[in-house]
Amino acid sequence: MRKEEKKVLIESLTQQLKENNNFYLTDISTLNAEATSKLRRLSFKSNIKITVVKNTLLKKAMENVEKDFSGLYVAVKGQTAVMFSEAGNAPALMIKDYRKKSAYPILKAAYIEETVYLGDDQIDFLISIKSKNELVADLIALLQSPAKNVISALQSGGQKLSGILETLSEKGN
Repeated sequence: MRKEEKKVLIESLTQQLKENNNFYLTDISTLNAEATSKLRRLSFKSNIKITVVKNTLLKKAMENVEKDFSGLYVAVKGQTAVMFSEAGNAPALMIKDYRKKSAYPILKAAYIEETVYLGDDQIDFLISIKSKNELVADLIALLQSPAKNVISALQSGGQKLSGILETLSEKGN
């Protein structure tokens, strides 16, 4: 590979690392062409972009980004495929589903919203991670719940109060 080609690849990887807060480093080295193609199709359906990279180029791209990727450097060895995704748990779900028929891909590391997860044993934990949008929705639901209860109590209390006043006014006549 020529120097110009490497530079273009590094710039492309740098841009992807800047734009994505969630990515996984995986090992798909033992997958044959058919299995790799199937994994890519499944990734496309799950809105996950897979890129097979050279480790030296990936490290250089990581160094070009202002985020702290130093915890991931230990995982950047052997063959590496990077999975970029909007949702932090989407690649973990896809890997778990794919592994029903194969032992690969193996999770080397994951970078989710500025947190580093190392090792394949993290896959079940990563599946349970909620996306930022899911957390915001949960928070809004929690905040709305007490307000709904207060409004409901006021509405039912108002009906009770008006009923009591009507009864008292009828007794007074």
